[in-house]
Formats: sequence, C-alpha cells, structure tokens
Amino acid sequence: MVVYVNGPVQNGDWSLADRPGKGAGIHLAAALNALLGADPVPHLWNCSTLAGDVRHRQAVTRDGVGRARREQQAVAAKYGSGALPAAGVLTDADPVVAALALEMTEALLADGTLAVRRRPVLLCARCGHMAGVGTQDCRSCGHDTLLRAVRSLLVYDHAAHGPVLEAGDFHGTGARTRAHLLNIARNVPDELVLSRTRAYGVSLVPLGLDKGLVLDPRAGLHAAVLAAVAGRGAQPVMTVTENAGANVAAYGAPFRRHRGMRMRYALHGRIAYEATVNARLYEVHQAVVLRELFTGWFLPLCAGRERTGVHADQIPGLLKFLRRAHLARPSAPPGDLLEKTRRRVAAGDMRWVMEAEALACVLADRDTTVGPAGPPRGEP
Repeated sequence: MVVYVNGPVQNGDWSLADRPGKGAGIHLAAALNALLGADPVPHLWNCSTLAGDVRHRQAVTRDGVGRARREQQAVAAKYGSGALPAAGVLTDADPVVAALALEMTEALLADGTLAVRRRPVLLCARCGHMAGVGTQDCRSCGHDTLLRAVRSLLVYDHAAHGPVLEAGDFHGTGARTRAHLLNIARNVPDELVLSRTRAYGVSLVPLGLDKGLVLDPRAGLHAAVLAAVAGRGAQPVMTVTENAGANVAAYGAPFRRHRGMRMRYALHGRIAYEATVNARLYEVHQAVVLRELFTGWFLPLCAGRERTGVHADQIPGLLKFLRRAHLARPSAPPGDLLEKTRRRVAAGDMRWVMEAEALACVLADRDTTVGPAGPPRGEP
C-alpha cells in the first residue's frame, strides 16, 4: 500500500489563494489518497529556512512572537479564512519530525553512513552564519566580512555508499524525466554537508555539534514525509516537481528508508494557473459549476501526468475534457474499472487521467465520497 504526501512547501510570504500553484502537490496527494481510500495525511510545510530566520529576526522586536508560533500563524494564513485541513499540518521543525530525524541520524552515524568531520568553513564575522562556497557576503545579515575557520560538520560521503539517486527512487512512469534527474544527481560533490546554520530546525546539538547547527532542511523534509506516514503500514510517496526533486534528492538520500519504510518520488509539473482565473473561460465551456473541481482537483491530477507542466494553451481543452467526462459519469462506477484504475494509481500510472471512461468512473466514485460537483449526469 502506498500513501502520497506532498513535498514540504516553503512557508514564505504568500497564500494558496494568490499562488495556487504552490499547492499543486498538496492537492495531487489528496486526490490520489482519496481514490485509494487512504486516510487523509497532514499537509507538510518547510519552515526551517534562512528566509524565515531573517523574517523572524526583523519582526520579533516588534511583536514578541516566538518562532514556532510565527511559523504556525504563517501556515494558517496560507489557507485564508478557511479551516486547516482535516488531517492537520506538519512542519519539518515539529517535535515529532525532529525526534524521528535525530533517531535516523544517530542510526546513520552508528552504521557509518554519516560522519562528523572537521572541515574548513567561512563564517560571518558579525553573526557567525556559515556561508556557502563562492559566497561573497553573509546571506543571513548582509555583512561583507567572512572569516575562515574549522568546524565539526555532519557529512555524507555518498561516493562510499553508491549513487544518491537511482531509477528505483521514482514512483510510476516517466523514464525521460527520471534520466534527466539521474544525470543531475551524478554531478553532486562526493561529500555532502548535511548541517547548516539556522535559527530554527532540527538541532544537531544532541549529537555534539555546535549550537546553531541544524540538519540540512533538504534532508529534514524527507524525515517529515516519513513522520507523516509512520504507523500506517504504508510506503510513502512524495509528490514533488522536477526542480524541487533535483534540489533535494541528493541531500535526502540517507533519509529515504527507516523502520521498513522506503520513500520514493512522484514527479508532477507546474500548472499555469494564471490561465484559469478568467470567468469567461468557464462560461464559454458551460462549466461554471466545475471551476473548483477543475482548478483544485483535475488540474493537479493533470500535473501528475504532464510532468513537464500544464501550459496555458492546454487549459481550455482540459476544461472541455473534464466537462464531457463529468456529464458521462455513470450512476454507479463499474467496480472492475474502478479497481483497475485504483491499481494504476497505486503503481503511479497517471495515464488514466486523460482516458474519458476511467475519468468518468473516478468522478462517479468521487460523487459518493464528497458529493457531486455540478449538475446531474447528462445535464449541461
């Protein structure tokens, strides 16, 4: 059994209303889990960020709000006036995630997968932030003086443990996209540093590292996915864009397996939501009542199929296709076709989304769980 979980979304200054594309992975995971009959999973958020450190430092003197509370407020604001999802939210800095991440890190240190080693670094002369390679000034406070130092860091020498990404780390079809990401993964440094200076995140102090060092968020978000699925007896699948996958996969390589779970990636494309906002689009296609279904359910499913992205010129045709399938949905979904489609969903085969009979069957099944999204069958 698989359970789909969204790759944690960065908790920046935006909302799901003004940037709906940020929620594509959340909606895709929810739609697939519902079709499989799996219980809802929490929406995952990435709060251990340098930008979050800077925002908090600039605001704390004015309002006195603590960092954890500030992140909670920012996540809640993403949903506007609506309530948080039924299964709640989970961040990569929550206690349950931190506990699992530290448990995994300790085990990986014990078996030699990870190590703590002294390495030369550049530190900001003002705030002590550890700068990246090629950095000219501090990204945390903007100071332009960096000092050379030697510091104990958590590192992953992947050259001694095989590739950081393999074909088996992906869920479903899409060989060409997989090949592209595999090529990117082959070019990462042999030794990856998995500790970063952050004011918020999974502290590595319990492992003997300096205060202010946290687990690299790119590793921590994998622990968040595993924590969201722990205890379900299921295998987690992270919904993620190709760009995000390229950025996080290497750093998450040691954190994809734990307690019998093996996390894999389900790639999805971006959605040209700017092409969906004109009310005239829905009037022309007699699909006004399907607008929410189209933008919040069908387009994320299309993005799971079109991993290079759902482009603006595709939007009218996709809306027309959904309307036809919606009108053709049977009064009772054929059990054999529904089960066949569910098996395809579990296997990561998203081609069914553009098969009219399969889509109509899924829409009929959806009627029984969340209620019809528009007029009765066969009526425009």
